[in-house]
Parts: sequence; C-alpha cells; structure tokens
Amino acid sequence: MAEGIIKRLTDKGFGFIDTGGSKDLFFHKSSVQGSFDAMQEGQKVSYTEGRGPKGPCAENVKTV
Repeated sequence: MAEGIIKRLTDKGFGFIDTGGSKDLFFHKSSVQGSFDAMQEGQKVSYTEGRGPKGPCAENVKTV
C-alpha cells in the first residue's frame, strides 16, 4: 500500500491526499476504512490507487 498525507478534507465527505507527486489523489468517505469524521488534515494515511469515474482516486484509505 502507498502512503501519503491528507492535504484537504471537506464537509461534503471527500478529501485529497498529497502523494508526494505532482498531483493530489481524490478520495470519498466511502473509501475510508474507519471513521471519515475522525480524520484530520496533515494526518498520514495508507491507500491503494484505483480508478473512479473521473480518473484516479484513492481506495481503502486508513490512518497509519
């Protein structure tokens, strides 16, 4: 599993992970293993990269 840092969370139930590359990776709260509400910006997470309807996205997101 890859690791990154939560860059931004929204109150609409999605966020973005800084992967260390040139682009951030989108994730939806339905892809979070555990509680989305307990996550915070700047927190380290692990994830697998998947493909959503609008392009790459993070799946199986969980805190490290």
